[in-house]
Amino acid sequence: MKWTRDFGLTMRMLLTSFLLLIVYLIFLGILSALGFGFEFLLLVAAGMAFVQYFFSDKLVLWSTGTRIVGEDEYPELHRIVQRLATEADLPMPKIGIMQSPVPNAFATGRNHKNAVVAVTDSIMRTLNREELEAVLAHELSHVKNRDMLTLTVASFLSMLAFLIMRNWLFIGLFGRRDSNGGALILVFIASILVWVVSTLLIRALSRYREFAADRGSAALTGNPRALISALQKISGRMDYIPAEKKQEVEGANAFFIIPALSGNTLMELFSTHPPLEKRVAALEELQAEMRGY
Repeated sequence: MKWTRDFGLTMRMLLTSFLLLIVYLIFLGILSALGFGFEFLLLVAAGMAFVQYFFSDKLVLWSTGTRIVGEDEYPELHRIVQRLATEADLPMPKIGIMQSPVPNAFATGRNHKNAVVAVTDSIMRTLNREELEAVLAHELSHVKNRDMLTLTVASFLSMLAFLIMRNWLFIGLFGRRDSNGGALILVFIASILVWVVSTLLIRALSRYREFAADRGSAALTGNPRALISALQKISGRMDYIPAEKKQEVEGANAFFIIPALSGNTLMELFSTHPPLEKRVAALEELQAEMRGY
């Protein structure tokens, strides 16, 4: 298979990283000008960035309760992933199983050699072989496109701003003694702006990367119709999953092929995925192109 590089995704990843860096520097500059613990914040930021880069995959697996499984446990799953990885010219990733009634799949890892492709046990009962193959090809496309690391690193700024926003009064206690209430309010407002801007940038990148991975799945399998069917099955099944079960896994929604929204959080206001109808329409166009229509 000849893989076509998605320059749209590459440019969006670079632009998102650049804009986030600018926002990051402005935010830290405001904190420094107000006399807050700039050096302390930098130390914490560097430490968290180090942990995210080198342990992001482990943190995702730990937070979702995903277990790495061997070929002897799930031989058919390994065979499918191995064939797709060979087709995509990728090293064989690790395979993970997540025990959850929410049918879903995700990929994580900082590079091709440290990638993990995971599925929930319920998705294997929900989909047939062709549909499961299409979903796994979608996740391997994320690995091929290297967008997992960008999303993880980009999420760092949003998370830092959110933590400062939530604990702004506590952080103010570590600033200069002449810091006043007005300064604290400015920090709080700056944190809100940084969090909103960075979150919107991340969501825009995340939505585009899903379209790119859908196209990658179609290229790997030559069967866009199978992914359409899989997406519709997964989405339809979500309506029957208890809200509390979906809430348990909402933290990983940016990584999932279909978000598990419980309806009880703000996650729906910042959707990480494009509408299902648009994804289906794009895949149907690909199907028509492949058939020469």
